[in-house]
Amino acid sequence: MLRKKIFLFIVAISTLSLLLHQGIHSSWIMEPFYFSCPSLQSHPAPGLKPKHTNVAFLKTHKTASSTMQNLLFRFAERNNLTVALPVQSCAHQFCYPDTFTSHFVHPHTLPPNIITSHMRFNKTELQWLMPNNTIYITILREPSAMFESSFTYFYHHCQSFMRVRDGSLETFFTDPWRYYQAKEKDSMYARNTLAFDLGLDKDRSGEDEEYVQASLAEVEKVFSLVMIAEYFDESLVLLRHLLSWDLDDILYFKLNMRKASSKRSLTPGLATKIRSWNSLDARLYDHFNASLWRQISALGLACVAQEVQFLRQAQEKLMRSCFDGTVPLLRSASQIKNNNLRPWQPSGKVDIMGYDLPANLSRRYSSQAQELCFKLIMPEVQYTQVLLQSQSIRYQLRSPQQSYPLPLPIRRTTPRHPQVQQSQLPPSAPGSVSVT
Repeated sequence: MLRKKIFLFIVAISTLSLLLHQGIHSSWIMEPFYFSCPSLQSHPAPGLKPKHTNVAFLKTHKTASSTMQNLLFRFAERNNLTVALPVQSCAHQFCYPDTFTSHFVHPHTLPPNIITSHMRFNKTELQWLMPNNTIYITILREPSAMFESSFTYFYHHCQSFMRVRDGSLETFFTDPWRYYQAKEKDSMYARNTLAFDLGLDKDRSGEDEEYVQASLAEVEKVFSLVMIAEYFDESLVLLRHLLSWDLDDILYFKLNMRKASSKRSLTPGLATKIRSWNSLDARLYDHFNASLWRQISALGLACVAQEVQFLRQAQEKLMRSCFDGTVPLLRSASQIKNNNLRPWQPSGKVDIMGYDLPANLSRRYSSQAQELCFKLIMPEVQYTQVLLQSQSIRYQLRSPQQSYPLPLPIRRTTPRHPQVQQSQLPPSAPGSVSVT
């Protein structure tokens, strides 16, 4: 009997060693920890029930949403899901800042499981487009930090900012009403951008208590999770449990980051002025930041912290695997040789950083591993083109009976937002993006 137990123990250890050597699914190592957390035992462990695959992510501006979008794009590809993408006349956004309508969705990307490109939220249209069991999520960022980022990023795409001749935030806030024109089509970048993206009135004050409370209640009713950019990893842990996903499903590399020299620190006085000017955004952020931490506490602070640690360890391991055993250095667009990895630059005022893969990657890894590394660092514009190309091929292979009804032609009331003109797309666009 003792010999039998010893034999079974040796077999178990050998099997474990083999699985670890072969690179077992990283979420497997989390299960012992998961069941050791009393606060999580009432929730079915991710991996023990089907993953939720119908997701609508409202991609807000300057909130780490491009990183989140990349995560969702990769999840969709791994699970053979359909991502709703914009028609070509809308570029890579759903004709933002126009209010979203299903007519903005490319017919080759219907019916969708996931939607995640920039839009101005329209609950009625999205509920018509998406499956009934779709889970809605979005992300917010602290308004003063977000506004500083937007001022630099959108300086040449927002007339309210361009009127500030010296390009100074301090100058803008000496008299913001001197520069801000509410009726201009790009004015949403200059005031309460988060509220605008959520479909709210950007020019309502955060002191209008009746409007604020009604808005908060509506957002809470629609969105199952409001992520917070400052606590991105903690938000991903909540997302993982909400959707019954694995650890592998929430791995990411940071994307669309500014060069450090283009960032500036804010004095307490300037930060207060920014929050006052964006008072509706400030009310939204403060409310849902508190809400996030209530959800984290409900799962268990220690347990969430441990999952965050697992996530960061797995990401570091993946990053070193993709970048030849080192942590990669961010590169400016001019330094990135591969056009398909070169991030779009909003202007000469700001440098958006990206990554370049090692030249010897193809000799060390399988094509599948190369593709994972490539997609992890692919910018939004190029990845949107790749997905549209692959989904168009899949659409054309369907039988006529499986085709989804085509949307009506777009009748636009305002010009397409100039953030990305067709002439600014990378040289390899469209239809020529190579993955491996």
